[in-house]
Amino acid sequence: MPPSPAELAATHAQAFTQQRPWSEAEFAALLQQTGVTLVGDARSFLLARIVADEAEILTIATAPAAQRQGLAARNLREFLASLALRGVAQVFLEVAVTNDAAQALYSRASFAQIGRRRGYYHLTDGTQVDAIVMGLDMESGKNSTDQ
Repeated sequence: MPPSPAELAATHAQAFTQQRPWSEAEFAALLQQTGVTLVGDARSFLLARIVADEAEILTIATAPAAQRQGLAARNLREFLASLALRGVAQVFLEVAVTNDAAQALYSRASFAQIGRRRGYYHLTDGTQVDAIVMGLDMESGKNSTDQ
């Protein structure tokens, strides 16, 4: 049974302590949208939106007690494998410049930086940090810097 919006919100709140976590209502609304897909469980999950031949990873969250066990990597691998079966050509995401662990996860999966959004994330202490926009070309299996 997939995790409930309340479980997703609880995990997100544990994982995102420097940014505003998403609420149960936000997760419930997202899960009802066409093209939104969830991979994982209440401990660790990936939420994405697929439109035509493009996918956007909206968030990946892992509860602190479940981190460093390969769960996020497993969810990402499972998600990317499912995209290949659906004919998705491109995958995009944003990640905070301060989130080294997530950047490493995405780099290991062949994502590469394709852009930057200045001041995209608003932290709970009132500061803003840039988002790195990353992309992956599913058809060639290469990131945009390889083309």
